Amino acid sequence: MSACPLIVAMFAAVALAGIAGASPHAPAPAPAGMDPVVRGVLTRLLRFSASELSDLQRGRVVKHTLDANAPGEFAVVAGVRMGASKAAFLAAARDIVRFKSGPGVLQIGRFGSPPSIDDLAALSVDKEDFDPATCRVASCDVRLPADAIARLPREIDLRGHNVRAQAAAWFKQTLVADVAAYVSGGGGRFMQYDDGDNPIAPLDAFAGVLRAMPAIDALVPGLADHLARFPNARLPDAEDFLYWSKEEFGQAPFISVTHVTIACPAARTCVMTTKDVYSSRYIDASLALTIVTDADASSAAVDVVYANRSRADALKGMLSGLRKAIVERRVRNTMEQSLNTIKTHLEHAR
Repeated sequence: MSACPLIVAMFAAVALAGIAGASPHAPAPAPAGMDPVVRGVLTRLLRFSASELSDLQRGRVVKHTLDANAPGEFAVVAGVRMGASKAAFLAAARDIVRFKSGPGVLQIGRFGSPPSIDDLAALSVDKEDFDPATCRVASCDVRLPADAIARLPREIDLRGHNVRAQAAAWFKQTLVADVAAYVSGGGGRFMQYDDGDNPIAPLDAFAGVLRAMPAIDALVPGLADHLARFPNARLPDAEDFLYWSKEEFGQAPFISVTHVTIACPAARTCVMTTKDVYSSRYIDASLALTIVTDADASSAAVDVVYANRSRADALKGMLSGLRKAIVERRVRNTMEQSLNTIKTHLEHAR
């Protein structure tokens, strides 16, 4: 499987999840101007130029890449003005099954509180998703720690007539155990992925991504700690939920778990973060920040700014610079069309 086209598609989809585009009929710039706190974050930390801020207020799509801080890292930011209220945007985001649905999303569902195996009833785990017969330490087609891989021969009868059902049940139970440990703060998290030649430490990768996004704490003090130490440093009044999805990319789909946090630090502005808790393939760590701020006093329109920073093993090593350049170019070329499609959907739902 060619990694480069796959990662191009993956980051294009990540960069577009949860934001909307512009149209020729976008609201005019508000005389009162943007929330000064948001403006400061955009200019100082997300590298928006004065001309980009002007374009944003005029209803044009604004998008650019951000500097990477580590090998395999990719970062993108985009902004749009939408003819929808802040409340409408957040209501749509909470309905994540409908909001995220699209051609590339094969299956999706929300976790309950606490997470249970029943939450994954709609998830199909096929041979292309997880094949225990070919899964060995340092050679497995999904992200798993060594101790989990070592249990496979004891817990799945690879010669049994129902091996597929066993494999699906095993994968779901293992995934739910990881999610439950994440939510409770107890032991049992996946601390390392040992599916390839180079072990991956997802918690360390996420910590690096979080450090590279100071905009989060600049907007909502304490939110970075909330994400880093969840659930042991909860932010007052923050709203949290988790969902799972199975998404199509290249020749093999991937299954992921995402933690969504919504906080509103001011009357005009709300912030939503999406944190990758687990991805069965491709992604080492991912964190997105969505800023939803009233465009004017009427609250009839919002400026939406989305920043995503991710790390992927396929963007490391030989030809990594070329791969990253291709990713950046294709994301920029495809983003506006996708943004406008999402924007049209949300505005028609008013």
